[in-house]
Amino acid sequence: MVVNFSRTSTSAELLRQIFHKVDAKSCPKLFNFHMHTVHSDGKLQPSALMEQAIAIGLQGLAITDHHNIGGYEAAQTWLEDWQWQNPGENTPHLWSGVEINANLLDVEVHILAYAFEPESSIIKPYLQKKATTGTAYQAKNVISAIHDAGGLAVLAHPVRYKRSHFDLIPAAAERGIDGVEAFYAYNNPKPWRPSSLESEQVQQLASEHNLFNTCGTDTHGLSLLQRL
Repeated sequence: MVVNFSRTSTSAELLRQIFHKVDAKSCPKLFNFHMHTVHSDGKLQPSALMEQAIAIGLQGLAITDHHNIGGYEAAQTWLEDWQWQNPGENTPHLWSGVEINANLLDVEVHILAYAFEPESSIIKPYLQKKATTGTAYQAKNVISAIHDAGGLAVLAHPVRYKRSHFDLIPAAAERGIDGVEAFYAYNNPKPWRPSSLESEQVQQLASEHNLFNTCGTDTHGLSLLQRL
């Protein structure tokens, strides 16, 4: 899948188009929408992450540190400098991203926010390096804040929670979620590959509720091609 990044008017619109085309082969060599740096619980410096992304040949990516965008901001600065020093080279598209804890059906889930405006005052409460409390912690309000900041909301790894994905995905859809992380490696296989049964079930639920599918390695270690 090759995408022309210059033809779409907004970052979120472009990302939505890509998400509608994501399949089991999209990650981790073409796209990766779930990665962590030292700015939360990952081991990679943002610069090292971007060096790997370029070496792999990623077309696009998002850094999704927990409750902060420090890694994204550092990576964006690094990427802009790299582009200046390497004119004409293929450059991966870096979207804003963050992973937010939220309450859904009385279970804590993680919601991935993408392509939002980082300076939006609406999203700021979720970028303070810790989970929110009270009404701001409710999934409906998290999703609403992401949308109001111009972004897209995705339910991360929907088969990892204390309640079934058969309950959580419909509930997330009712609250306005845009997509689900359908292609995820639950058992951390090497090489990385999405878990077949879980991916099939999540895709079916996504189709039933008109949600798009996303993928990501959920990297916490030193390689973008693995989770750990």
